[in-house]
Amino acid sequence: MQAKLETRPSVRRCAVTGALGLALLGAGLPAAASGATTATTATTATTATTRDTGSGLSRFYDQRVEWTACEGTEMPKDLQCGKVTVPLDYSRPRGGTLDVALARYRATGDSRGSVLLNFGGPGGSGINELALGGKEFMHLTNGYDVVTFDPRGVGRSSPVSCGPATLKIMEATDGDGGMTDPEGVLERLRDAAAECAKYSGPVLPHIGTVDAARDMDVMRRALGDDRLNYLGFSYGTRLGAVYAARFPDKVGRMVLDGVDTLTEPLAEQGLAGARGQQTALENFLDWCVEDVACPFGQDARDARDQVERLVASLDSDPVPSAFGEPFTGQDMVGAIGQALYSRELWPSLERALAQLLEDGDTRGLEGFSSGGVTFPVRAAVNAPVRGDRTAGLTDEEDVPMDNLPAALMAINCADDPDRPTAAQVTASLDRLRARYEDVSPVFGRYRLTQVLMCYGRPRGTDYIRDDVKDLDTARMLLVGTRGDPATPYRWTTETADRLGPSAVVLDNRGEGHTGYASSKCVHRKVDDFLLYGSLPPDGSSCGPESTGDGSG
Repeated sequence: MQAKLETRPSVRRCAVTGALGLALLGAGLPAAASGATTATTATTATTATTRDTGSGLSRFYDQRVEWTACEGTEMPKDLQCGKVTVPLDYSRPRGGTLDVALARYRATGDSRGSVLLNFGGPGGSGINELALGGKEFMHLTNGYDVVTFDPRGVGRSSPVSCGPATLKIMEATDGDGGMTDPEGVLERLRDAAAECAKYSGPVLPHIGTVDAARDMDVMRRALGDDRLNYLGFSYGTRLGAVYAARFPDKVGRMVLDGVDTLTEPLAEQGLAGARGQQTALENFLDWCVEDVACPFGQDARDARDQVERLVASLDSDPVPSAFGEPFTGQDMVGAIGQALYSRELWPSLERALAQLLEDGDTRGLEGFSSGGVTFPVRAAVNAPVRGDRTAGLTDEEDVPMDNLPAALMAINCADDPDRPTAAQVTASLDRLRARYEDVSPVFGRYRLTQVLMCYGRPRGTDYIRDDVKDLDTARMLLVGTRGDPATPYRWTTETADRLGPSAVVLDNRGEGHTGYASSKCVHRKVDDFLLYGSLPPDGSSCGPESTGDGSG
């Protein structure tokens, strides 16, 4: 599930809100010249688990992780770091390799092995997320080493970059530019693809969820586990489902929270995102008008009309941002969309909107857009091209500044097989505009340029859409949240039906993106399953937190 990246440095997202659930942050980024096929497509031909320790792969499965203290001023003292070495190209395992960065909190008592975490994105550093939000998982250390990683192309694991092209791509898809001059935008995106390939180096054709899932199986073995115990959020649910399809006999206790779609094309995902954010906005406004301090008054319908008028007003007559640049209605929409990922942020959003309406002060909203961190304008013009036979871990200070959007867009495009032509894109825009604006008068325009995401990039893999289904695995827990603005609840039930009888659904009747961090009930049921194997009945539910302990 994706959202759109901001163009302006003052409001560009570099981090996500909430301790756990990564908001799915980006629009697509063409990252290689067209006409080729991705390595992920080629690597899916062999699906038998028994082959993964043969054909030159045994040396990767025979390694063990060597743990040391994590370096860095922001790293907790009890967090340990390590790495595994994986093939750059699984179809050529005797060729080049790359290192994947790992981090763990050790079990506090007797350990039954490891539980592997992926926080979503794609494109976010798992190590940084665990370092910042590890307290949410300390209960799991009662039985497990809690482990996470930076997937290939992300963070310290051979990070991808587009160099100066990152800003060019975001500017090309900003506002209505892609709608009024689609041919010009598509040409700019195609030109930018070559720069992405130049700055990313040899890892780029081998990035994507299928290869990341294969890396996870190398991790499983290197950690000494017979089966993979796993907790994945948002995009991490896609990664978990692909692993389960690729290695069905290696699935241990697996939890997928904030379930992503496995079948919908990117344009439909953007439509679902606009619809989900519109619903979340209306829920927020219903809550806001109950407070006398709500800047839109006490009538919910009028409040919705005021928001729409405010967006239109700022688009036609922007106000100065804290950095002196114009702050438009689309900037406001992006900020609101970020804040809606967590109900805990609603009071802060209310105050930020009041600051804007009463004083023209945009700083509160800009804080949501950037996640509290400003993404720098400058780009590494002379970023090195990695052509080494073996790519080791990247030093933290050398991770490209645009790695988050570059990785997110590259991975999403590697996972998507649809590549409409320029003529098809142009012909469909008016129809899509009407659909997007119908489902969301606030977020529709903002999300529409998602249809341009992967233009100029090689066709992605068919494996996820065609083969991740009808699994014969150990039972796994899928958590869907009714008020989730990023991964709609219907994706949970659709994915469960697709995966088959092994999928057990937990219905979280709350708000926000994912349930583990926001619902005590979900948190308890997930921990009970991971630690003790206690799986709730299929279709059981957790109620809103306001009902008490959240039990349903």
